[in-house]
Amino acid sequence: MDTFTIGTHTVGRVGFGAMQLPGPGVFGPPRDHDEAVAVLRRAIELGIDHIDTAQFYGPNVSNELIREALHPYPANLTLVSKVGATRDEQGGWVAAQQPDELRRSIEENLSALGVDRLAAVNLRVFSGGDPNAPADVDPELFPRQLEAMVAARDEGLIDGIGLSSVSVDHLRMALDHTEVVCVQNAYNLVDRTSQPLLDLCTEHGIAFVPFFPLGSGFTADNPVLGHPAVVREAGRLGRTPAQVALAWTLSLAPNVLLIPGTSSVAHLEENTAVADITLDADVKAELDAAG
Repeated sequence: MDTFTIGTHTVGRVGFGAMQLPGPGVFGPPRDHDEAVAVLRRAIELGIDHIDTAQFYGPNVSNELIREALHPYPANLTLVSKVGATRDEQGGWVAAQQPDELRRSIEENLSALGVDRLAAVNLRVFSGGDPNAPADVDPELFPRQLEAMVAARDEGLIDGIGLSSVSVDHLRMALDHTEVVCVQNAYNLVDRTSQPLLDLCTEHGIAFVPFFPLGSGFTADNPVLGHPAVVREAGRLGRTPAQVALAWTLSLAPNVLLIPGTSSVAHLEENTAVADITLDADVKAELDAAG
C-alpha cells in the first residue's frame, strides 16, 4: 500500500475511521458490540495502521471499543483523535472550543485509549449547529486554541496538530503559528468545496484526510454512490460504486489519506481493497468531470 506521513508517522493511505462504530447518529452503544470489536481487529489484520477517532463519538464509545479490541496496540499503529465538541444527553453536538476544554478533551482521549501520547489531534472548529460545516475564523479565539494545542504538543501529549472543518484562512493562520500535520474536511466526488484547502495542503506537504468520501452517511440518498458515472464505471471494472469513489479520491493527490468508516467486517474488507485499484486515465478524466 502507498504511504504518506502524518507528521513523524508514516501510514498507509487507506486507514479506518471509527465514527460508525457507535450507535445511530454516532450516539450510544453499537448495534452489535462483537461485530464492532471484530471490525477493529480485522482492520489490523488487513494492515491498516491509521485509526481516526474522537472521544465525542458515542460519547466514549469509539475509544473504549478501540482499547478493548486492540490494547496493547501494535507498535506501528497511528492513533489520531479530535477535540472541539461534546454531546448532550439527547446526542446533540455541542461546541467545546475554549482552550481549557480542548486540553481537557485531549486528556480524556488519552485516558480512554490507555495511551500517554497520540500521534495527532485535530482541532475541530465548530460554532454549533452542523459540526461538519467549516466555520469562520474567530480572530480572538483561534490563536488561543492554537496555543492550547501547541502546549499539548510541547508537553508530549500529542506528536502533531491537525485541523478539521476549517477554511483556507484557518490553515494559513495556523501555519503562521505552528506546523500542521493533517487537515480533515468534507470532500467527495460531488462536494469539492474544500478543493482550495486540498491544494494548499498539497503545496505544504500536509496530509489531507477527507471525511464523507462516499457522501454523508446521515442522508437518505447518496449522490456519490448513485452518480451515473460511478455506477457505470463500477460495472465496467467489476467493482462496487464505493470502491470506485474511494479509488478516485485516492487519485486526487499523493497526500490524500482515506479513513472510510463502517461497522461491518464485509464493508471494511471492501473499502480496504481500494488500495489495489488503479483507475485508467479515461476513467479518471470522466470522474474528474463528474462533480
